[in-house]
Amino acid sequence: MSKYVVAFRGQPGRATSVEEEQAWGAWFGQLGPAISDRGNRVGVTRTLTAAHRGEPGTAVLTGYVVIEADSLDAAAGLAGGCPGLAGAVDVEVAEVVPS
Repeated sequence: MSKYVVAFRGQPGRATSVEEEQAWGAWFGQLGPAISDRGNRVGVTRTLTAAHRGEPGTAVLTGYVVIEADSLDAAAGLAGGCPGLAGAVDVEVAEVVPS
């Protein structure tokens, strides 16, 4: 298994509803033991584009999680459940390059 950074990009100061916050919590619960929180530089990436992303040039990093998966495709599959994708949060998935 490899580690993958799942980074979230959205508009600065974007407000979230109570329902969206609950959906994020539920999604993190579904990721469960796949979550690992260790920082490193990254290699190959894949970006999943949000449905209502706003101006891409103004998007900023809004958070991240590190997960474990068998492949970039498997990691992107897990990331595809991110509730932010239905709104204005792009998700970028990148394999961690061991140091």
